[in-house]
Amino acid sequence: MPAKKKSSPRTIPLVALILLIPSLLVNAYFLKKTRPPVTVQETELLAVSDGDSLVLVDGRQVRLRHVDAPELGFCGGQEAKDLLTKVVKSKSLTISEEVTDYHGRPLALVYAGGDLVNLAMVESGWARHHNDTSSVAPQMREAANRAREGNLGIFSRLCYQKENPANPACNVKGNIDKQSGDRKFYTPDCAQYKFTIIEKDIGESWFCSEKEALAAGFSKAATCR
Repeated sequence: MPAKKKSSPRTIPLVALILLIPSLLVNAYFLKKTRPPVTVQETELLAVSDGDSLVLVDGRQVRLRHVDAPELGFCGGQEAKDLLTKVVKSKSLTISEEVTDYHGRPLALVYAGGDLVNLAMVESGWARHHNDTSSVAPQMREAANRAREGNLGIFSRLCYQKENPANPACNVKGNIDKQSGDRKFYTPDCAQYKFTIIEKDIGESWFCSEKEALAAGFSKAATCR
């Protein structure tokens, strides 16, 4: 009986490779479609608008990705602007991973002298972390957690308050819902009062009376007696 002819040892790997190539090409196509190339632009600073926005020499205003600093006039707003000014002052800037938000405004990662400005702002505690999908997203989340856990910047008692350190008698809490924007106030007899934190960096405030809270545009919470 003639001996069986053995298969070539190269047959199986070759077939697998042939089947794998189309899959690799498809994956590469979709990767290219979902991850646009990173563009980098060297530029100079014209001005600092606030704690998360820069005006470049070409007149464009660029906001920092992942960063949401308090508005000027709110607790921490001036401190955030002062810190951003210090970080970028007299340094050449590199604009990277620029995108536009739903308002059409440019957002980017900004490097000053090689240091990531976005990271410096969030880890200082003078700006809130804003979720995004840039290449530095994990670093930004970690920095935000450290700032919050360390009670830094806007997470310190200066802006983040359970009691009114300036005037304990003014104990009506004006709270703003971060999702809906609803403005409610809580008096000490409200069920949620002791759990309500005043975050002054987003415009929440203490009031000395219900009348004062109503005049400021807050309405009494439904859980109050």
